[in-house]
Amino acid sequence: MAISFFAKNKKGVLNRCRDDYATKMRLKYAPYYLAMESQKDTTVRLDGRDMIMLSSNDYLGLSFHPKVIEAANAATRKWGTSTNGARSSNGSRTFHVELEEKLATFLGQEACHIHSAGYLSVMTSMATFAQKGDVIFADKNLHSCLWDGIQISRATVERFSHNSPDDLREVIASSNSDAAKLLVVEGVYSMEGHIARLPELTEIAEEYGCFTVLDDAHGFGVLGRQGRGTVDHFGLNDKIDLMCGSLSKSLASTGGYVAGTRDVIEYLRTNSKQTIFSAAISPAQAAAAMAALEIMQSEPQHLERLWANTKKYKAILKNLGLNTWESETPAVPIVLGSKERVYPFWKNLLDKGVFTVMSIAPAVPAGKDLVRTAISAMHTDEQLEKIGEAMAFAVKKL
Repeated sequence: MAISFFAKNKKGVLNRCRDDYATKMRLKYAPYYLAMESQKDTTVRLDGRDMIMLSSNDYLGLSFHPKVIEAANAATRKWGTSTNGARSSNGSRTFHVELEEKLATFLGQEACHIHSAGYLSVMTSMATFAQKGDVIFADKNLHSCLWDGIQISRATVERFSHNSPDDLREVIASSNSDAAKLLVVEGVYSMEGHIARLPELTEIAEEYGCFTVLDDAHGFGVLGRQGRGTVDHFGLNDKIDLMCGSLSKSLASTGGYVAGTRDVIEYLRTNSKQTIFSAAISPAQAAAAMAALEIMQSEPQHLERLWANTKKYKAILKNLGLNTWESETPAVPIVLGSKERVYPFWKNLLDKGVFTVMSIAPAVPAGKDLVRTAISAMHTDEQLEKIGEAMAFAVKKL
């Protein structure tokens, strides 16, 4: 139905949608929302072409593991496709409780709660535990889900320089000493590939009485014993008050978790709107995550292969002179510095059959426009060789 000139002027929100410059540019260059036609391991099919997936968060490569697939299928046959409700009312099932108990034990925590999205879990770690009058000390490079939770909390926010204990100390020392304090950091920063300097950061947090929250979505499955994460990597279980993260990465499922002491988790179940009013994760999601968690502990070869692949891949990028922002993990950015350089680089990789993701300012700091890549345990030596050839081609075309 045609919209009249007068209707267009009257509905300002519609005008805003039609005239949005960022949307127009996204549709013009079409780098996002590309729908794969099929996938098998790290090979995807896009527009009739097979490509190597080089930006998935399936670090351990378990999303195609036969045990994970069968667990998801068996749970669907037994429980159906959905619980059709929130955990707080009609949606809670014994498989939710079982997964939570196993996750808590694995993480060295007393209790855990799982959500239908990692975004919800991480957002509620701020929205629930911080409140007006509190002060949150936040790394400037936090993920948007944490910033959304911070905004909802209405607490005062003090930012400190990315991964800088010195700046944190300076900022925290000049803050309101009477307010309740929270420190929020990520274990692994997914855009940068940096590991948080947890020993120094938590020492400062302890000194000033901070409630410390760690988003370990990209550290879980990658760092620590059997992939227990950044906290285990540093041996700091007693220094973190709340861990949160995702089931959609190393655990080959969808959803999120929050883990801590029993008092903290029960407080969340009472006070978190994101928890009380969200539908529970499906039987298949829970079963897939549970199977992946068991595989992490019984099949160490996946974690070993992940780090072997990461070492080979970073050597390729180093030989080509590419800037990886000093990444320490399998999350490896290729920093090109401007969107004018990022788009053709991304497109040239795509043309050579390598799928990556662009990220430009303001999603990253100005001058850090990049192509985000991530290594999986499923990448083969042959694929890494092809990736190297594609990278060399893209560099030559810069």
